[in-house]
Formats: sequence, C-alpha cells, structure tokens
Amino acid sequence: MPDMGTKTVDETGAETGAETTTDEEKTGTTDLTKTDEATKTEAEADVDTDADDLGEELEAVEAEGPTGVGQGAGAVVSAALGVVSLTGGWVSTVAAARETLIGQLGTSSTASVATQVKEVYGDAWETTAMWGGIFALVALLVGAAVLVRPAFGTPGKPQAVWIKSVAWGGVSLGVIGLLLAVLKYTDVLLGLPSAS
Repeated sequence: MPDMGTKTVDETGAETGAETTTDEEKTGTTDLTKTDEATKTEAEADVDTDADDLGEELEAVEAEGPTGVGQGAGAVVSAALGVVSLTGGWVSTVAAARETLIGQLGTSSTASVATQVKEVYGDAWETTAMWGGIFALVALLVGAAVLVRPAFGTPGKPQAVWIKSVAWGGVSLGVIGLLLAVLKYTDVLLGLPSAS
C-alpha cells in the first residue's frame, strides 16, 4: 500500500506539473497574442492621430491664406530692376557695343565728323538709354503690381511693411530711370557734342 500512495502522489505530481506547464504555455501564448494585438492597435491609433494632426495643420495653413512670399520676391525684383535701369546692365552694354561696331562698319572714312559722331557714338548712347528705359518700365510695372496685389488677395490680411517699402523703392527707381532714359534718348540730357 505505501507503494501505491507514493505512486499516486507521483502521478498526481506529474499530472499536476504537466497541467501547470500547459497552462503557463497557453497563458504565455495568449498574453503574447494580446500584446501583439495591443501594439498593432496602438500603432494604428498613432497613425490615425498623426494623419488627423497633419490634416488639421493643412487646414490651418489654408485658413491663414497666402504667405506673401511672391509679393516679397516681386518687390525685390522691382527694386533690383530699378537699380539696373540707373546703373546699366550687361544687356545695355552689349547692345551699345554692337551699335558702335555697326556705326564703325557703316560709316565711310570720308563721312563728315558729325556723321561719324552720330553713327559711332550717338546711336550707342541712344541704345543704352533705350535699354535703361525698358528696365525702368519693367521695374515700375512689377512694383505697381506688388502694391496693388493685396486689393485682389485675402481680405483683411495686411501686406507686410517691408514689402510695401521695397515695392515703393522699386517704383520710385523705375520712375527716375524712365525719366532719365527719355531725357537721354531725346538728347535733352547729355546730348551729343557739336562737331563743328
């Protein structure tokens, strides 16, 4: 009899141990599955939250309206063109040199001094004045467009002060450059010297 009791205890112990291991394995597997599902659910929630946040940020940017970057760039371009109209650029330099060369080639050596001066120098100066006037006119138009743009933009959103200042500078330089170009082209300012 004592052997049977030991045997029963051993079998019960063995059976209990086997059942305990099986329960732990089942519980561990279930816990891992639950953990994986929870992680997936949290990741999906994070993605949804990120997408919602991105959507809200885009709506906020759209609600703000235009940022004025284009207007600022236009103002700077206007001012730069105004400066070029007064100081000259490579386009006007090349055009003037071309007119000088054409004048030299087209004028005979027997032509009068007045004709030579007009053909070699006068046409080149007029070409320089013309290109200066073109740059001045473009500066004036671009600056005016920048200043008028807020009237057609988002109502209630004021234009940045620096944009207005630079655009007014471009318009002013354009007006001055255009005036000087017209005066030079018509020989009122710095006309050709007398060849008598």
